[in-house]
Amino acid sequence: MSVAQSSQTVEQQPFFNVIQDRRSVRYYDSDVKISREEMKEILQQATLAPSGANLQPWRFLVIDSQELKQKLLPIAFDQQQVVEASAVIAVLGDLEGYTLAEKIYGMAVDAGYMPEETAKSFVERYQGMFASMPPENVLRKVFIDSGLVSMQLMLVARAKGYDTVPMGGFDQAKFVEAFDIPERYAPVMLIAIGKAATPGHPTVRLPIEDVAFFNEMPKA
Repeated sequence: MSVAQSSQTVEQQPFFNVIQDRRSVRYYDSDVKISREEMKEILQQATLAPSGANLQPWRFLVIDSQELKQKLLPIAFDQQQVVEASAVIAVLGDLEGYTLAEKIYGMAVDAGYMPEETAKSFVERYQGMFASMPPENVLRKVFIDSGLVSMQLMLVARAKGYDTVPMGGFDQAKFVEAFDIPERYAPVMLIAIGKAATPGHPTVRLPIEDVAFFNEMPKA
């Protein structure tokens, strides 16, 4: 093995460890708190995830108040990790996120990533496209992007030594009401984050032959 190959293997290994070590953890050490500063770092790294037209329609409501976690508990069907974890991150999709296109592409111009004329044409294109798109199509796109950032968030957390569990099991209508969520935001999932009190149990995955196909799908 060449020096270059050896170096590449060493650099890649920690990332694969993160993927392999990530578990859905449901029991947390309630004494462990994540500082606001570190939480912002985790979220900032998570937002490096891709999104359609780079519109970044994800929004995060970080619930780290014990009182509010108790309020969330029955809404999340009494899943104990809600109150034991350091925080619960509600991932929301912004159905009007395209209205920030001018700011996003303006930042790209300021950073030297694109000419001003290109940015202007992108703003006009995507604001017009999303404004005229059926609501169900906007919701679908927002859910895809929110799923991408959620997975990245969980991997970033694991890389920093924390554990997570994504939760789709919660009463969305009651959540929206209890936390006064404006209509433009669609709840996607809750993610508990903290330090495991009990490790997540290993799980199995289907053989790759059962889920991946080349050039054509099986007939049955």
